[in-house]
Amino acid sequence: MNRKDDDTWLYTISSKRKLIDFNFKEIWRYRDLLMLFVKRDVITVYKQTILGPLWYLIQPLFTALTFTLIFNKVANIDTGSVPPFLFNLAGISVWNYFKTCLTSTSDTFKSNASIFGKVYFPRIILPLSIIISNLLKFGIQLLIFIAFYIYYYSQGANINITSSLIFFPLLVILMGLLGLGLGMIISSLVTKYRDLKFLVTFGVQLLMYLSAVMYPLALMREKLPKVAWLVEYNPVAYIIETARYMLLGEGTIHYYGIVFTIIVTMVILFFGIIIFNRTEKTFIDTV
Repeated sequence: MNRKDDDTWLYTISSKRKLIDFNFKEIWRYRDLLMLFVKRDVITVYKQTILGPLWYLIQPLFTALTFTLIFNKVANIDTGSVPPFLFNLAGISVWNYFKTCLTSTSDTFKSNASIFGKVYFPRIILPLSIIISNLLKFGIQLLIFIAFYIYYYSQGANINITSSLIFFPLLVILMGLLGLGLGMIISSLVTKYRDLKFLVTFGVQLLMYLSAVMYPLALMREKLPKVAWLVEYNPVAYIIETARYMLLGEGTIHYYGIVFTIIVTMVILFFGIIIFNRTEKTFIDTV
């Protein structure tokens, strides 16, 4: 086909891609498909379950109750003026959004190989749809948190929403981008190293205990100063600690920690896009 004929095509699909190619124009062109994937993620996951979307509520409630019994009643972890159950529910709700973003996007290539092998669309739409659909689940869990917040507040609990709450949406976006970047890297590696999927399941569970979900960050520094660096170099811990401060007025905002988290998130997202773009060219031969 000569040059003149080639110019008559509306779109040209080629395996030749730039090293960094976050094509916003193309993603916008496929926005309807993005919304269809979001709808699919929300509906089909619990379509054939008995309780359906109620699982969004049951999981954080039972986890918060378990943490309260084990870490606060048995291990005597102090949560200050905040009721232990509310303290744990806030941390778990925030953690669950990051965890589901990470675990769901980390299986993008393998779980959608049949779609990728049949039709072209920007592959990054799928992990993006997961990040957006998880916002709905996160919103439902926040409503439950608000209900318990109102209950404890009416009972005279010393809890206060801080003015920094206006930045909470930015914190949620930061969580989503961090989960997206890590998920794209892991998803790309899973196409070649299948056993990495099992390591991710174990690693996420371990990461939860290193992310200050069930304890204040200051407590780790006080009780275990020699290993506190494992938490202090974990960007997720600063996100959860900051979220709890915004929602409950307990703890402090570590500004250096937030800056550190933003830098780490951008670096991970940067490399995630590079690795994802390189993998999507050849993954169908290895998945």
